[in-house]
Amino acid sequence: MEVTKVLHMNGGIGNSSYAKNSLLQQKVILMTKSITNKAISALYNNLSPGETIRIADLGCSSGPNTFLTISQLIQTIHEECKSNGQQQSPEIHVFLNDLPSNDFNTIFRSLPTFYEDLRKQNTGGDGLFVTGIAGSFYTRLFPSKTLHFRSIEEEKVYTFNIPAYYPSVREVMYIVDKEGSFTIDILKTSFTEPLLVSHFGDNEILMDQAFHKCREIYVNS
Repeated sequence: MEVTKVLHMNGGIGNSSYAKNSLLQQKVILMTKSITNKAISALYNNLSPGETIRIADLGCSSGPNTFLTISQLIQTIHEECKSNGQQQSPEIHVFLNDLPSNDFNTIFRSLPTFYEDLRKQNTGGDGLFVTGIAGSFYTRLFPSKTLHFRSIEEEKVYTFNIPAYYPSVREVMYIVDKEGSFTIDILKTSFTEPLLVSHFGDNEILMDQAFHKCREIYVNS
């Protein structure tokens, strides 16, 4: 199985899509907003006048979080322009990268609305250009002199961790039933199906068994 061909978040905007089930990732984006803003401000202040800003989002997925990240970057650049007395923001070129199986169509369909929202906020939608780049970032994605690079200390990369446990359907139903405030009529998982289904087949019972076995391994290890 070639992982790059089957690994992706659930596409679309349905109830089981990544777009509707990515609140945890959104919280992480908001938690790191101050760090991102500081890096973008430093990048902007080191540019030559009129130079285009180029940024890549590696692992952009699809859904509202993709545009949340872009809007934060644009807002920071817009505020830097105002504080420096500049009337117009520089052109911004954003490269959205993910594996080829990612739902880029949903992203592209949402772009016109996103551009219009930026214009209404007076944050320069006309100077933003978004490009989709399909491929693994373990291989070369961009031509020479395409991006602006910033670096951080290696130890910070290895000490960053997002503690998360993904329960099985049975565990979620048990907890909700035990708490008693709600009842579940239907419950679908939405995170790792594309990878598992590609290997094991589209069988909900089999998926539950796989998650249950994974839990046993974690508990006993």
